[in-house]
Amino acid sequence: MSDEQLLVRPDAGASADSLGESGEKLPMGRSLPSNIEAEAAFLGAVLIDNKVIEELPIPIRPEHFFEPVHQRVYDRVLTLLDRNAVVTPVTLKPYFETDEALKELGGITYLARLTADGQGLLAPRELAEQIYDLALLRELVTVGRTLVEGALDTSEDVAPMQQIEEAEASLFKVAEGAGGQNEASSFSAASHKALGLIEMAINSGGNISGKTTGLSSINQKIGGLHDSDLIILAGRPGMGKTSLVTNIAFNCADRYLRDKADGIEETVGAPVAFFSLEMSADQLATRILSEQAGISSEALRMGKISRDDFQKLSFASQRLAELPLFIDDTPALTIAALRTRARRLKRKHDIGLIIVDYLQLLQGTGRANDNRVNEISEISRGLKTLAKELEVPVIALSQLSRAVEQREDKTPMLSDLRESGSIEQDADMVWFVYREDYYVASKEPKRPIETDDQKVHEAHAAWMAEMERVFGLAELIVAKQRHGATGKVRMRFEARITKFSDLADDDIRGEYDEG
Repeated sequence: MSDEQLLVRPDAGASADSLGESGEKLPMGRSLPSNIEAEAAFLGAVLIDNKVIEELPIPIRPEHFFEPVHQRVYDRVLTLLDRNAVVTPVTLKPYFETDEALKELGGITYLARLTADGQGLLAPRELAEQIYDLALLRELVTVGRTLVEGALDTSEDVAPMQQIEEAEASLFKVAEGAGGQNEASSFSAASHKALGLIEMAINSGGNISGKTTGLSSINQKIGGLHDSDLIILAGRPGMGKTSLVTNIAFNCADRYLRDKADGIEETVGAPVAFFSLEMSADQLATRILSEQAGISSEALRMGKISRDDFQKLSFASQRLAELPLFIDDTPALTIAALRTRARRLKRKHDIGLIIVDYLQLLQGTGRANDNRVNEISEISRGLKTLAKELEVPVIALSQLSRAVEQREDKTPMLSDLRESGSIEQDADMVWFVYREDYYVASKEPKRPIETDDQKVHEAHAAWMAEMERVFGLAELIVAKQRHGATGKVRMRFEARITKFSDLADDDIRGEYDEG
């Protein structure tokens, strides 16, 4: 399209026949969607009866009006109502006596004409909905124009994927409509939702009011994974953080698949989105196959398996073919890009759980990159916002500082979180994975076979006894929980197949609660 075929909208005060908002270009003969008469009728209804605004199903804001004069009038109306003032053309008069654009429409008498026939009172809700819908259409025009201009401009940077992500984020905001401006919920509505969660917990056997982790001991401690919660799972390298969330991801997705096959609608499972910034999708798939087939993940990677093992593997892969677990292994994601991709998965697959492995590998928007603490704060806030926006639990893995290694007692605590201030503040729950056998194994003394020293034999025997006591045991430390008490959950960990499981009843010892 040539420049001669483009027209520019005149300045403020233009009518519905204008060809665009200030600075926007539209094809000849086309105008931005608007209805000036509907805006005038709605304003007239508000000026006649101020309570009209309180009864609107959609929150109308000044920027939803196309005509700039109507924007300013409505903005002043809202300001006066906030002061508990009665708003009429007479009370508005002092604020618009010098408004040049209003003078072009007839001056102060224009405000009186708005209330002349009172037609807006016949259908104020319908008028508000039309004003809002037309505003959304104009936003779509803006998104499309920005997308086209960005795609055509290659003078500075050629980054099509970034532009696609930004466009998707913009379109999601438009599609959400009033979803981003939720009004306060009545206590009746909030309590009804709470009763629904309690009923779900009762129906699940008294343990779960959210999504299942697949581990009864954890479900009993936290009541399941609750919508809108941000859960931080932290631990030192080698503790099994990724193994645990991979187990949880599989358990939740598998429960959803089984319940769906059985015709159960009120399931505690859900489709899962797994954002893996550290491991590739095939590595995660290998872990899950190893766990389900009961074959060492190392043997799978090296191909050292028997024909019987391969049949087990084949059977497991067939069973997992329909698993609603979606793995995104894109490296170096920004928090904005992650949120865009999560929204897309929510729309396409209705995901009910998001896992991020791990938080420190995410990047901020760039504005705070000069300060890592600020960047981590932006990322943790972004993850919490995502949990609330999509109404799903988000589990984000986090590294612990090396301070743990400097202590005699290696049990992690909240102060060990890297950039702990923002992460601890934004999280609804903080979990730590701790395996004592990992540290005991690293302290193996000199082998007795290499010496006849009696003390060496005794030291190694003591070490063997200690290893036998702690081998295969793991603890999930719930260090923060907004919904209940903190404490520890003891589990079994099979390192060979990277699988966490519940302890047998007679193995459960030393579990306690705090707070």
